[in-house]
Amino acid sequence: MNDDSSRRRLGRGLAALIGEMDQPVQASEPVSAINPDRRIPIEFVSRNPRNPRRSFDEADLQDLASSIRQHGIVQPVVVRTITEGRYEIIAGERRWRAAQLAGFTDIPVIVRNVDDRTALEIAIVENVQRSDLNPLEEALGYDQLIAEHGYTQNDLGEIIGKSRSHVANSLRLLKLPEPVRDMLSSGTLSAGHARALIPTSDPVALARSIVSKGLSVRDAERLAQNDIRAQTDPDFKRTSRRDEKDADTMALERTLSDSLGLEVTVNHKATGGQLRISYKTLDQLEEICRLLERR
Repeated sequence: MNDDSSRRRLGRGLAALIGEMDQPVQASEPVSAINPDRRIPIEFVSRNPRNPRRSFDEADLQDLASSIRQHGIVQPVVVRTITEGRYEIIAGERRWRAAQLAGFTDIPVIVRNVDDRTALEIAIVENVQRSDLNPLEEALGYDQLIAEHGYTQNDLGEIIGKSRSHVANSLRLLKLPEPVRDMLSSGTLSAGHARALIPTSDPVALARSIVSKGLSVRDAERLAQNDIRAQTDPDFKRTSRRDEKDADTMALERTLSDSLGLEVTVNHKATGGQLRISYKTLDQLEEICRLLERR
């Protein structure tokens, strides 16, 4: 059996490996509706350093800890054995963290005998299905599977139940500079905003402008398109800068341009500014010089 077909079958079977974790427990059912394999001391369980999820909201953890104190852990933590009597989390790190906050000494677990690749797949699938990953964590998880296990974007799409284009768009976010990725990770910037900035000349400055002005994704896309056009079209760049000036400055430019018959730009600031006269021929330059000498 080739590797591609085994990957596809494995992707379809991830839900079975996880068990019934993603099925809601009805209020009329007892808490034991999802049966753990056993309960083990919480100190014998460690987080998976390869888990794509890095960010855990403290307030949400405290809320979950309060719920756990009252109702217990409804969904067991999925783990795998790493050494005799020691376990590593595959899925459910948030429940494990909250159980510690709640003061629990042991937790219910489901033990799965899986390798590194499958453990990472399950972690990504669970978090994506629950929308627990921020866009950057999701992209890093996909990148890890591609780099370490040779997956294609199509493979990942089948495994997580997303389109190949969704995977491709997620991976594109990793091209952004670190300050923009930090904004994306914290939720200050959305994935839609961030994707618009990828081909721009200064993503960091534009990202800060988007956040400070509270721009929509559509506004961000227009801002990015203007930046891209300015990189290749000097006339558009000059026009864009001109549009940013106040009405009085633009009126002065028109008056001087009409008087000289040449393009004049005025860049005025509180501490001073520049007057620029553009010419195309030597005759025009000589005329400017004559006018200045006459004055």
